[in-house]
Amino acid sequence: MALSGSVQSGSSGLKGFDANTPVSATTAQEFHAQGYRFCVRYVGREVMKSNDLTAEEAQTILASGLALMPVQHVLDPGWNPTAALGQEYGANAAKFAAQIGFAPGTNLWCDLECVATDTTAQDVIGYCNAWYDQVAAGGFVPGLYVGYQPGLTGQQLYASLKFQHYWGAYNVDVSIPNRGWQIKQSTGTCTIGGITTECYDDNVTMTDLRGGQVLWMAGA
Repeated sequence: MALSGSVQSGSSGLKGFDANTPVSATTAQEFHAQGYRFCVRYVGREVMKSNDLTAEEAQTILASGLALMPVQHVLDPGWNPTAALGQEYGANAAKFAAQIGFAPGTNLWCDLECVATDTTAQDVIGYCNAWYDQVAAGGFVPGLYVGYQPGLTGQQLYASLKFQHYWGAYNVDVSIPNRGWQIKQSTGTCTIGGITTECYDDNVTMTDLRGGQVLWMAGA
């Protein structure tokens, strides 16, 4: 069943959070009361697990007044991206997002960080672009979360990938020339609604250098 809401652009300067734990109605309301306006929650790589986003939770978050986007879990540090893996994980990300009920046109985020130091740039590019193709084919707008040690230079991230939506991690060690970020992450500062800083990070929206903004679902 489709989530209640519509795809909207996220204007610059809005505060949000990403969380690796389920968000209850009470927690969502507390974040909203403290000035947060959007949430990013996780979907799986191969299967959906107990701490991943469900349709019920997504509807609860939207009902609290928070906008919502999905991001896919990354493998443990030292992983080796390949085009085949990107195709598999991208297809699954799109499938899981659709099963939750996200509307076509919503940003669905790929997490790129902590790749093995012996990974070639070509393998990283192959992974990212294969992931992009699968997510786009599923009707969503692919976005790229860039963390520490993404395996590509800023120029490669901009010129060699198909993405047009970039989210910078709190520990990102590259920049995206000619475009910049649409979301910038920082570490959480206090426990909110029972969620500690080990389980969430703060974020703020930006309009990038090309005029691009995030595309999220917001409640009706």
